[in-house]
Amino acid sequence: MAQKAIREFDGKSLLAKLLPEYSGGRFHLEGRFVTVTPDTDMDALPSQHPWLLTEKLVAKPDQLIKRRGKNKLIVLNADWNEAKQWIAERMNKDITIDKITGKLDTFIVEPFLPHSEEDECYLAIRTVREGDEILFHHRGGINVGDVDSKAKRLIINIRNNINDSDVKNTLLTELEEAKKDTVEKFIKALYEIFKNSGFAYMEINPILLVGDQVVPLDLAAKLDDTAEFECAGTWGDLTFPSPFGRKTTPEEQFIRSMDEKTGASLKLTLLNTKGRVWTMVAGGGASVIYADTIADLGYGPELANYGEYSGNPNDEETYQYAKTVLDLMTREKDPQGRGKVLLIGGGIANFTDVAKTFKGIIRALKEYKEKLKEVDAMIYVRRGGPNYKTGLKNMRELGKDLGVPIEVYGPETHMTRIVKLALDK
Repeated sequence: MAQKAIREFDGKSLLAKLLPEYSGGRFHLEGRFVTVTPDTDMDALPSQHPWLLTEKLVAKPDQLIKRRGKNKLIVLNADWNEAKQWIAERMNKDITIDKITGKLDTFIVEPFLPHSEEDECYLAIRTVREGDEILFHHRGGINVGDVDSKAKRLIINIRNNINDSDVKNTLLTELEEAKKDTVEKFIKALYEIFKNSGFAYMEINPILLVGDQVVPLDLAAKLDDTAEFECAGTWGDLTFPSPFGRKTTPEEQFIRSMDEKTGASLKLTLLNTKGRVWTMVAGGGASVIYADTIADLGYGPELANYGEYSGNPNDEETYQYAKTVLDLMTREKDPQGRGKVLLIGGGIANFTDVAKTFKGIIRALKEYKEKLKEVDAMIYVRRGGPNYKTGLKNMRELGKDLGVPIEVYGPETHMTRIVKLALDK
């Protein structure tokens, strides 16, 4: 499972769409929030969203930045002109947060709700080994402090229903009695959304109790991207932004554009382009396992990339994917004179034709034959699945002609065994 953070705008849009359904109409979240980017015509926004001129507003960056309040990256109780000016003064400006420097280029604007700190609570839901964990604290906001030590906790086993748990007497013991029923119903509705809509993490700090409604003021969320095939209709056209301060490279953009045009899955994230250990992994789960194994063996700083190809991509797609990785891998030698390592791995495929996907990879390897030699590359292959024997045979034969060491293993070898074999050498 790959957990990917989403923008606050997208998280709140999902809640606005789903809360009435999952609460039986009991709760609703007005979808009054807008995104502002460098391409936004801010003068035209009020004609599309008239409430911008009639409400007091909140404006803040929407770029996966933590502790925006403490970092003075929020304006409160502003009219539209004040909010517009505040954004304009920060748009496309570099800032440094927790030693990470990035450019501010996406903001969210929404109505400001006057309230006291006593109305603020903290709520989070996250997936853990034992199931889903709900954390609640009867106080919230920027001064909540160490919530991990303060919050009440409830684990929901994946086989159980939240209605089988005593939410009120486990999580809400310190909350005012008059608010307990409302918050209990909200937590149960929110958990059903979390469970059924592909969420892996959701933190609302604070949530605000206004009469019989519960309003998320500040929201951070992550989705399980492997749930896309189930939840694409629910998610709509949301995107997974890069972490704050991280710029997408042309190579990552190229693979992303391929991924958007195919029914297969093609992913590439560059971690350290000077790293010695490069991967071409089939399968999202396998990519996590390979990366974890490399890190567990002490080579995390040497891991150059993270990604996967899966979903039975065609020859051209695997060729373009492999060509992109090989181009990056062979641009320069290791400064310490050590050879580069390429791990072409994966589990045992269910329906991906191994020989067919290897055909595109073999084509790219032949094209980069001389460059692979220049960086003293070693290649380790492990794969299983439909037509795998033909695929592995073709890889072995390639090794004879390539002039680059290639070791080839099938499903009889543990999936990550090639990692230790490669790194030991």
